[in-house]
Amino acid sequence: MRTWRAWIAVVAFAVLGAACTGNSGGDGPGQEPVDTGPRTFTYSVNSEVMIGTDPATGYSNEVIALHNIYETLTRYNAGTQEVEPLLAESWEASDDGLEWTFHLREGVTFHTGRAFTADAAKAAIERTMELGEAASYIWAAVDKIKASDDQTLVFTLAYPSPLDLVSSGTYSAYIYDVEAAGDADLGEWFAEGNDAGTGPYTIEEYNPGEEIELRLTAYTDYWGGWDGDHYERYVFRVTPEANTAAQLLRAREVTMVQRMSPQLWSSFEGEAGFQTASAASWQTLLGMLNTQTGPLADERVREAVAMAIDYPGIIAALEGAAEPLSGYVPPGLWGHVDGLENSRNVEEATTLLQDAGYGPSGRPIDLQLTYLKGDADEELVATIMKSNLAELNVNLDTRGLQWQAQWDMALSATPEDRQDILVFYWWPDYPDPVSWFYSLFRTEKEPFFNLAYYSNSDLDAAIDEASTVTAIDRAQAEQMYGDMQEVVLEDMPAVPLYTQVYQRAMLDEVTGYVDNPAYPNVVFAYELTPAA
Repeated sequence: MRTWRAWIAVVAFAVLGAACTGNSGGDGPGQEPVDTGPRTFTYSVNSEVMIGTDPATGYSNEVIALHNIYETLTRYNAGTQEVEPLLAESWEASDDGLEWTFHLREGVTFHTGRAFTADAAKAAIERTMELGEAASYIWAAVDKIKASDDQTLVFTLAYPSPLDLVSSGTYSAYIYDVEAAGDADLGEWFAEGNDAGTGPYTIEEYNPGEEIELRLTAYTDYWGGWDGDHYERYVFRVTPEANTAAQLLRAREVTMVQRMSPQLWSSFEGEAGFQTASAASWQTLLGMLNTQTGPLADERVREAVAMAIDYPGIIAALEGAAEPLSGYVPPGLWGHVDGLENSRNVEEATTLLQDAGYGPSGRPIDLQLTYLKGDADEELVATIMKSNLAELNVNLDTRGLQWQAQWDMALSATPEDRQDILVFYWWPDYPDPVSWFYSLFRTEKEPFFNLAYYSNSDLDAAIDEASTVTAIDRAQAEQMYGDMQEVVLEDMPAVPLYTQVYQRAMLDEVTGYVDNPAYPNVVFAYELTPAA
């Protein structure tokens, strides 16, 4: 995860979560109930949601709300591993992957009342590309966009790219009305709490810095319609303490807690009035190893560190909140390969360290590890790693830092001041394994997300090729990503620690919830049915 991103979690996206129906008695913990009636969905999150309000530049927790306000051309179904229609009803690509044509849905309007057309979609994507922020790189292959008629959008690419996946992106793929602000600056207009999406909900009230941060209400002219039972309001409530979120759920002031600690989650299992869900996400916890300076610049030391870690012990200690990770691409995302798991081998780790002049009978190694302060899972992992490495005469100084401090250390202009190991989460910007390789392992002149400072020119070429092959031969691309994972594991610039499991609890009134790891922490409330 971009740890700073949504989970702040961000990616340590930690205990986010909840939804609330309201409690007319007002006897729950904390504040008075914010709403009454079964048609209000209140999401209790552990930190502010609207870190950014512009759909072109938002790259953090705001994704939780934005996917209920804005829509993309397509949406990825992680269960079927298929791209499904959303604002585009159908699409096709040329054999060479250089031209993509999207046929847009008719009868759609923006919340501003303006009609959704190919010209409007073109303008939104072009503005996102021009601003060049957040995950706008997903459109990098686009050379030009043409609206051949009101409902037909044609992309001409400079090189092949899987635009069906790109247009399903978690970030920077939203379609919005670029004319919403009139003569005013659109970015400033968004910052004032306005929106210009096509989604089922529109912003009713925005209260930055307050506990009830954001209220959404149904967009009455939504193209999907409001027949049948739907949640007509969506409230985001900032609840930093996990115990408080659980208490709110028990008081029936909260409909759903998106991610809980294993102990809190298990307390709701089988309890009348509640339901629980557990699903592996695409959020992977990685230990980025400093390949540039210090002892870890030696590949033998990196391999020894990876072999010293008690992976089953970490999984067991997290009590259901994590699953083993094979390679770097998580299960459920195409490109995942079984059989690439790291395993503990203290004897081999000792031999590697001795060859490098270290180990139990050699010189000690002092390493510094940083993790996101406040993320209990990361802290637990750091503690276990410290104990494991101590057996090999490796002294691990573990430090919990706020993300900005952790980030600043990793990007220090003085390489010697950077941490040796940076623990953080990673997940894809759109449903494609390229996110791990392009962002984390491709050579960078100045470090950004390649926080291992790793460089492999052969791998760089493979990454660039795989991202184009995906558009024309998915099976070949999958093989390439498997091969690339083997290369990275051999060089070991990053230790794949585990895949995060979301343990969620909710009121039994909620029907239709399906976890979709392609959109982490997003609850599409329109798709849920509230019980009478």
